[in-house]
Amino acid sequence: MDNRFFPLVVVAIMLALGLTLTVDDFRRAATLRRPLLVALLCQSVLLPVLCLLIAEALELEPNLAVGLMLMAATPGGTLANVLSHLADGDLALNLTLTAVNAVLSIFAIPAILSLSMTWFLGDGRFIPLQFDKFFGVIAVVLIPTAIGVAVRHRFPDLAQRLHKPVRIAAAVLLVVALAAGIAGGRTTLVKNFGVLSVAVVSFCAISLTVGYLAPRWMRLAPRQAIAVSLEIGLHNAVVAIGIALSPQLLNNAEMATPAAVYGVLAPLVALTFLFVVRRLDPAYRRASPPSIGRPA
Repeated sequence: MDNRFFPLVVVAIMLALGLTLTVDDFRRAATLRRPLLVALLCQSVLLPVLCLLIAEALELEPNLAVGLMLMAATPGGTLANVLSHLADGDLALNLTLTAVNAVLSIFAIPAILSLSMTWFLGDGRFIPLQFDKFFGVIAVVLIPTAIGVAVRHRFPDLAQRLHKPVRIAAAVLLVVALAAGIAGGRTTLVKNFGVLSVAVVSFCAISLTVGYLAPRWMRLAPRQAIAVSLEIGLHNAVVAIGIALSPQLLNNAEMATPAAVYGVLAPLVALTFLFVVRRLDPAYRRASPPSIGRPA
């Protein structure tokens, strides 16, 4: 795929996300103060710091470190909602967190990009993300999401009809974006696959664990903890790849490589995590049993 089309990939994914959200999802956020507070603190503060520490500990090359931070800044996607449903999580909370994270990402993605570029590519080697690219990132995230929410609100029947084809298109774009991300940075991937895999698996596992333990520590129910965990622990690799490969934005294949590896490994880590949590948390086992498999 020509890199000039990757902004359209980001637009399509964020439009698909917007079509899954309703105005009620945003209204419900005001009634979910504790779980929302936990999720937002983890998503906007704790996880970027953990991601930076992982990149520093593994001594990732600067472009790969920025790519890992970019991936961490993206909102969750449909996969989080699907897995939450299968694991008997609080799906309503998932949708609310998805709505809030979509808004948060409008500011978080360009801000974290600017900070990580300054941190990893500073010392005169790189001018931090220019204002035109900063606002370009905001535009490709905000506008299609807002359009999707508006269509869902004003024309719910149309949104319902569009839901299946948009999901299929999103799945196709996922495969295309992952392939493009791997192909574009194949030399970097071959050279750094081991350390990138460790970085991605570590970040995903830590994110999911923190996202589960923090709500449980605050005495939230296991179903809510699962929702928070999946929402902040799974990120939209396609959006990260699209931003990294877009000539109008970053135009850097190396920065897309961590997200490509993440897109392949993160679902496997999430399924493993859900299996382990079900085994180890008695309160989760006492709750409604999930449908992702029964213990032997």
